[in-house]
Amino acid sequence: MNNLYEEKMDKTISVFRENLAEIRAGRANPAILNKITVDYYGVPTPINQVAGISVPEARMILIQPWDINLLKEIEKEILKADIGINPNNDGKVIRLNFPELNEERRKELVKEVKKLAEEAKVSIRSIRRDAMDDAKERQKKSEITEDDLKNEENQIQKLTDSKIEEIDKISEAKEKEISTI
Repeated sequence: MNNLYEEKMDKTISVFRENLAEIRAGRANPAILNKITVDYYGVPTPINQVAGISVPEARMILIQPWDINLLKEIEKEILKADIGINPNNDGKVIRLNFPELNEERRKELVKEVKKLAEEAKVSIRSIRRDAMDDAKERQKKSEITEDDLKNEENQIQKLTDSKIEEIDKISEAKEKEISTI
């Protein structure tokens, strides 16, 4: 079996983890700022490259730009990103205060986690299909025997099962985190 398919599956899981990190689960997590960029001398630059980002309290992110002139720009981009939190600008720093989660919002977040998990599983199954098709093609070309094909298919299925199980575990942990905040 080709390691390329395992690498693709690992990349899918990595992207799934990144997407989960961006879900606002009540605790302040600087990862929600990852996709937000500001115009810094004409170049779209991630906030963490133009400011210090810290979490002084469980429900607060503090953004302290190295160039004070960027405060308004950072504030504007956070509002534009629609992360569900209004920035507090005091002229020196921007504070993002995370409200407590209510039950309805928790349910929405759990649904979002389930949706992301299902998308990751679909991606894993698609990679499995590609790997199976590749193995069948090689068997047609007589590069591998019928027995080799069966062995490869079994290996591909075992790999797929383990990756889907990993997604389930990550998803369950995130759901638990959301429910216990």
